[in-house]
Amino acid sequence: MTKKNKSLKDLLLLHEIAFILLIILAATAGAIGIHLWEKSSQEASRISLLVTEVQQTRGDLYRQMKELFDAYFLDDSGARAEYDNFTVTVEAHFVQLKKITVSEAEKAAINDLHENYKKFVVETPALFDQYQATNSDTVKHALNTEIETGLFKRYEEILARTEKLLNQKQIELDNQLKSSKRTSVILLIIPLVLAVLLLLFSRIFLKRAIVKPLNDVLKATSEISAGNLTHKAPEVGIVELAAVSNSINDMADKLAISQETLVRTEKQAAQGLLVPMLAHNIRNPLASIRATAQVMDDPEHDTETRLSLRGIIDTVDRLERWTGALLAYLLPLKPQPENTSLKEIVNGALAPLQQKIREKSIQFILPNWPKATTIYTDQHLLEQVVYNLILNAIDASSKNSTIEISLKVAPTKYTLTLLDQGCGMPFTPDPSAMSAPTTKRFGTGIGIPFAFKVCDALAGELKFEARHEGGTAITILLPKTLNLSVN
Repeated sequence: MTKKNKSLKDLLLLHEIAFILLIILAATAGAIGIHLWEKSSQEASRISLLVTEVQQTRGDLYRQMKELFDAYFLDDSGARAEYDNFTVTVEAHFVQLKKITVSEAEKAAINDLHENYKKFVVETPALFDQYQATNSDTVKHALNTEIETGLFKRYEEILARTEKLLNQKQIELDNQLKSSKRTSVILLIIPLVLAVLLLLFSRIFLKRAIVKPLNDVLKATSEISAGNLTHKAPEVGIVELAAVSNSINDMADKLAISQETLVRTEKQAAQGLLVPMLAHNIRNPLASIRATAQVMDDPEHDTETRLSLRGIIDTVDRLERWTGALLAYLLPLKPQPENTSLKEIVNGALAPLQQKIREKSIQFILPNWPKATTIYTDQHLLEQVVYNLILNAIDASSKNSTIEISLKVAPTKYTLTLLDQGCGMPFTPDPSAMSAPTTKRFGTGIGIPFAFKVCDALAGELKFEARHEGGTAITILLPKTLNLSVN
């Protein structure tokens, strides 16, 4: 299954989407990191505020006790008012602490501390009032003991538990900050890693889908401009480059066709100059040979001599007709059909080749000609076609080999087949070519194209096939009656 190429527009869209997703991912990671950091910072501020409020509560409590001592032992008249003011301040601290607390453990610790403070506020003045009523050293000692080991000790124990709780919270917060920092770093690294991977992928993909195909296109244009029209640009990569490669290949094919047409035209022009000259140079000696044979044709000669002279005249006439057909090859053929027979055509083609057949000791196997092999066609054109094909078969065959000619008769057509045991054809004949490759030393390469042209003019068909056992099979299909109005 052929993989479908992507267009540059689609690739750019995919890259834009990928970069947008990376930006969104980076922004999300940053937002999450900022949120975690802000949350941790808020929690740190809250814990710090809790610690501060607790320490201030403790300090105010000690200052409140000092004012109470001043009021009872130093008879400071303003100390009791300061004591009450500190009570209000400490209560304000507890209100603030309760607002700041979040967890149940924090709320329970602050409530215990508050309840102990309320007991302190109620019990401590009662102890001092008792001291003032008796004013004895025993009561004073009991007051100090009660305050130090009783009220303050309980308060300090609850305060210590509260501070321990806050310290634990601070440790948890530090761990949370470290975890948030690691999470933020990971969240920020992920987009960077993805961006690097996207960069590497883009580089590899661009090199494979754009740079390499573009180099192939440039190489193809260089090869084609140098004349190598068979070179093909690989139609790979993005759709646009594949389309460019396809256009270049189409252009190269059209240039090859144009080049072939130009060469064919030049060959035809050269043949147009050469063939008339050759025909003129051949016709003059033929005319002299025919005239000499006619002059020598004397009734006084013996029968064998007169038959030989008559054979010379017939052969010269046949060559004259073939020379005319060769000249007609350069122009549109105009068949001159007449009633004849395939046997007469084949025998006429074989007659000039007897010397070559004897030289190579080639055995010809001819068909058992049926009585009715009448055909309405141009005898001279078809005879020259058969002559050229048999001549090629003789040249391709080795000595003492066999050439077979067979005939199949159908209601409306004949199938004449020529089978040789030669080396086979090194090329596939092209019906549209003006000339064909030739392996002969002095070959012109126009025999097979001429055969195709004649068969086409006679409404026939010519086929070349390689034989499995070696050699070539040539098939000529001809209608029994040539209809010039249809052709």
